[in-house]
Order: sequence, then structure tokens, then C-alpha cells
Amino acid sequence: MTTPHPTQLPAAPRRFALAPTAALLLGALYCLLPVAWILVASTKSGSELFSTFTFLPGSGFADNVADLSAYRDGVYWKWMANSALYAGVGALLSTGVSAVSGYALAVYRFRGRESIFNILLAGVLMPPVILAVPQYLLMAKADLTDSYLSVMLPVILSPYGVYLARIYAAAAVPGDVIEAGRMDGGGEWRIFRTIALPMMLPGLVTVFLFQFVAIWNNFLLPYIMLGDDEKFPVTLGLFTLLQQGSTTPALYTLVITGALLAIIPLIALFLVIQRFWSLDLLSGAVKS
Repeated sequence: MTTPHPTQLPAAPRRFALAPTAALLLGALYCLLPVAWILVASTKSGSELFSTFTFLPGSGFADNVADLSAYRDGVYWKWMANSALYAGVGALLSTGVSAVSGYALAVYRFRGRESIFNILLAGVLMPPVILAVPQYLLMAKADLTDSYLSVMLPVILSPYGVYLARIYAAAAVPGDVIEAGRMDGGGEWRIFRTIALPMMLPGLVTVFLFQFVAIWNNFLLPYIMLGDDEKFPVTLGLFTLLQQGSTTPALYTLVITGALLAIIPLIALFLVIQRFWSLDLLSGAVKS
């Protein structure tokens, strides 16, 4: 007696299996093509930039970096330092506020908690351009415009950062652990600092990275707040160079080289921070 063979489902057509891969490759090409152009264009001198094939490397990268460093006594590196200040301090403060706020919304039960969280969600959906002018008016009222604080203070409270911290705290900090800390006589601040904060660290690293990149690439807020070009971040400084390039084409090579150098800190930050995610995955595997 022969046993019937189980019914086999027909294999999916290969063309449908390749479609997601092709879509991902097109998306990667779309994102990486401008970076490749910046990388190649920064190696060209002013004459090579407009006379050679687009993706043909040039021989003027070292001269471009030297000219950029010499431009107005090295104002470009002042812009880079300003961006590091705005993004570094702003992201750290924003991460701290997000950690405390997200933890409170995830752990404590109080009247109006869900209403506050819903307002934060509305803030996530609100475009930054809508808030730029009211923020400028507030800073002008406090006589803080054209100062470093005028760029750093508005970015300290990040609705998206609070949202991520709240979601991560609810998932990563067990209520039993908090109750055990209270039974051992720990205060609420000590429990948060010594127990909850280490558990939330991978999520807070993500919040820090998102905030750092957002502040580093921010253009509209410094454009509205600042008038002194010595306080410009690199985004706004390169914009002023680009505007001057319409009358002085030699500045185009400086803008392109400056744009390439401005990417390097973001890449380095991602490579350094990535180890925290890897360590978290490894520790989770060991604990399980």
C-alpha cells in the first residue's frame, strides 16, 4: 500500500522573490549616489570640477582642504566646532530629559498621564518649521537671540526622544525590579539612577544618536536665530559659502570639500556608538 505524498505548494516565481532585493538595491543606490558624487567631486580642482567626467577622480583634494582651512583664517573649523557644541551638548541634555520623562511616563501612574503622552505624540507629528518662528519670538523676548543658547535650548525637549524613552523603559525595566528596589529602601531617584538607567542605556544611545544627527544637520533654527557668522554651525556656514559661489565659482570646491568633511563626524559617531548595541545584544543572549 502506497502512502500518498503530501501536497506540495508551488514555488513562488523567482521574479517575485527578487523584487524586494531589487527595490532595496535601488533605494541604496538612490541614497549613496550623492555621497559618491561628493567624494569624487571633493578631489577635483576648480577647473577639473566643470571640465571632467562627473565620476572621474581629480588631483586637488589636498589643495581643496588647504584652501578651505585658509578661508577667512579657518572659519570653517570654527563652524565645525560650533556644530559639535550644538549637537553634543544639545543631544546630551535632550537624552537626559527624555530619559527622566520617558521613565516617569512608563513607571508611574498619575492623573493626566495618557493626555501628556498624547500631546507628545502630537508633537512628534508637528513639523519643526511650524515651531521655528514661535521659538524665535520666545528667544527674542528673553533677549537670547544670536547666542549659543538660542540654538541649544529649543532642542532640549524632543517629543520623539521622550516617546522612544517611554516605550523602551516600559519594555526594558520590569516593575518587579523597581518594587524590589523600593523594598530594599532605595529612593525613587536612586532606583532610577542605579537600576533603571543601565537597563535603558541601549534605548538612550539610540535617542542620543537621533538627536545628534538631527541637531548636526539642522539648518532652519540656526538660520533664524543667528546673525553672527562666527556662531554658525557648519550647515549654515556652507550655505553662506554656496551663496557666495554664485559670484565666485572658486568657492564651489570649498563647499563640496566642506560637505564631505562634515559627514565624517557622523560616520565616526555611528561606528563608536554601534558597539553599545552589539554589547546589549550579547548581554541579552548571555542572560537568556
